[in-house]
Amino acid sequence: MYIAMNRFKVLKDSAHDFEQVWLTRESHLHELPGFVAFHLLKGPEKEDHNLYSSHTVWRSYGDFEAWTKSEAFRKSHARAGGGKPLTMGHPEFEGFHVIQEVTSDGTVKRDAAE
Repeated sequence: MYIAMNRFKVLKDSAHDFEQVWLTRESHLHELPGFVAFHLLKGPEKEDHNLYSSHTVWRSYGDFEAWTKSEAFRKSHARAGGGKPLTMGHPEFEGFHVIQEVTSDGTVKRDAAE
């Protein structure tokens, strides 16, 4: 499995607008092979921004990489950056290869990094 995350420093007065962009966007993730789940996460409030993260789970790094090169990726990001600035700079990407997963039934899965 592979987890792709983008961390966003959202301007204090833009949190609602930032959330609306995500909540009203047309998602194409479910169309891609290997897509498992997506989460939009709201983190702590800081003095000058709110922390958010987009969190996408993929079956493999190869599936994630195929997503980034797809037409669906281009469509999903077509509105990014339009309108007034909502964030402090660009998002910070973080990618993780899952090496262990423990599920609610106690199953432990280990996976070698790809």
